[in-house]
Amino acid sequence: MLVVLPFSPDHLSDIPDGFDFEVADATDHWPGRATEAEFYVPAYQFSNRVIEVIPSMRRLQVVQSLTAGVEHITPHLRPGVTLCNAAGVHDAATSELAVGMMIGAQRRLPDLRDAQRDQRWDLQMSRSLADSRVLVIGAGNIGHAIERRLAGFECEVILVGRTARDGVRGMAELPHLLPSADIVVLILPLTSETRGLVDRDFLAQLADGALVVNVARGPIVVTADLLRELETGRLRAALDVTDPEPLPAGHPLWAVPGVFLTPHVGGAAASLWPRAYRLVSEQLRRLGAGDEFVNVVAFSKTA
Repeated sequence: MLVVLPFSPDHLSDIPDGFDFEVADATDHWPGRATEAEFYVPAYQFSNRVIEVIPSMRRLQVVQSLTAGVEHITPHLRPGVTLCNAAGVHDAATSELAVGMMIGAQRRLPDLRDAQRDQRWDLQMSRSLADSRVLVIGAGNIGHAIERRLAGFECEVILVGRTARDGVRGMAELPHLLPSADIVVLILPLTSETRGLVDRDFLAQLADGALVVNVARGPIVVTADLLRELETGRLRAALDVTDPEPLPAGHPLWAVPGVFLTPHVGGAAASLWPRAYRLVSEQLRRLGAGDEFVNVVAFSKTA
């Protein structure tokens, strides 16, 4: 079976016999042989080319994404192809960034960096993560990882998921939870239900000075509605993802007060790779043994 990887197979461990590997990254290198792959791991660095090659892979059986979100891949799948996401791979990196952005925004680190550049001694009191009520909307792997990392910061953390369960509040409770939240963290998948979730009505329920942290997907937030709140100074935001993305030059989000921007780097950390290698190794071991895959998010039955 031909497996196309964006990295050397030398990084994989305990792989059974029967696999042939081709190292190919469709962003800049796509040999003709790659179209014969049955197992495909697209490059992590996203470009349209990485997923546009999928329909040409006539023997493809499995796509193992290196991203947790796969909404960009599903439209390119034909019947009979299994899609697996990278759940668990980005827990450490994305939760680190989420906590870092919270601390940065609460303690005014972007402002202080600007002050350093200007050689200006900006001595002001700031907010704190301690004693804050943090609402984490999205109770998957990364949501729980954020909760664990916040445990030592003396803040109250409330996890919110699609449905209520032990330790998780349900989305139906948001109208009661939002008004008392100091920080709202978005880490839920982009679906038809979550697109535009954070709109004018959602934001209006937040208290003055609340911080909105988005480490999920840009379109979960209605950008125009968030901009209105930022422009008045009523709310603040820390955004690793935006809509549109990449954020074009001249867009109001670049310059509006009260926003801390990073360029969708939640998973772009050294911790990605050992976890990605372990996941791909596990999937190939399962494939060789005839076992079910982990992290299956889509399977299109043959028509």
